[in-house]
Amino acid sequence: MASTSRGPKTKQICCPEHPYANLVEDYHAGDMICPECGLVVGDRVVDVGTEWRTFSNEKSTGNKDPSRVGAAENPLLDGGDLSTMIQVDPTSMSYDEHGKPMYKNRRTMSSADRALINAFREIGNMGDRLNLPKMIADRANNLFKQVNDGKALKGRSNDAIAAACMYIACRQEGVPRTFKEICAVSKISKKEIGRVFKLILKNLETNVELITTGDFMSRFCSNLGLPTSVQKAATHIARKAVEMDLVAGRSPISVAASAIYMASQASADKKNQKEIGDIAGVAEVTIRQAYKQMYPRAHDLFPADYKFFTPVEQLPTQ
Repeated sequence: MASTSRGPKTKQICCPEHPYANLVEDYHAGDMICPECGLVVGDRVVDVGTEWRTFSNEKSTGNKDPSRVGAAENPLLDGGDLSTMIQVDPTSMSYDEHGKPMYKNRRTMSSADRALINAFREIGNMGDRLNLPKMIADRANNLFKQVNDGKALKGRSNDAIAAACMYIACRQEGVPRTFKEICAVSKISKKEIGRVFKLILKNLETNVELITTGDFMSRFCSNLGLPTSVQKAATHIARKAVEMDLVAGRSPISVAASAIYMASQASADKKNQKEIGDIAGVAEVTIRQAYKQMYPRAHDLFPADYKFFTPVEQLPTQ
């Protein structure tokens, strides 16, 4: 008699004499056979495969797999994609003067599901352009579903809501992106994304962590091709500038860009304000103004063990 070994979640069939042997499945007879002793451990095994062969590489088939299942279930859609559409009776259809039926059932899904699918596709495209993992797009999809069900932002563009949900998802997952980065991969203006972002936070009663200079430092320095020593120095400069209250009222992105400029000017890998501004999405004048606020205390901002290529006294004043 076959024995079963109970695991933490599933029941696994095994041979009582050779519990660690890999059983062989006989698809024709529907049996599970032990390869060591030939014992039929299980019978009447259901073959879950298709009853035909699929040659997906052949052009004649059009790369279509004739399986009898639909797409994966999507819990975010109404009905979980398990709804059934009833075909209209062709004998009761009315025809126009040209003999064409006046009624055509063009909708295979509800308008609400169609709007959700379009929004999910837009969120997925934004995630691909930003090189973000799928879990962030999934969180943005859930946020969009909550907003759509609440109907609090009715009348707002779905693209704007999708962009704002992507921005919130990035911040909640600890990989924040700037409004300009979200704006660059979407069709919505920065002002509209910011406006919808505030409305979503208010209606969903959710919160996001405050962004800091460290959230952007590694990405900005990596895109600029700066070494690790410059990145560490820029991170220290930005943190000290905030602690010493030298850049009050400045956004973390502006402070991070100014700290990178100061650290790079003291190293052998110098970057000008335009190069840093293009990566960080900050205007040159903004970097210049924040740098002017930090420059008088430059001696106190650099790490004690930093190896200067250019002394602090020779750093540009603006």
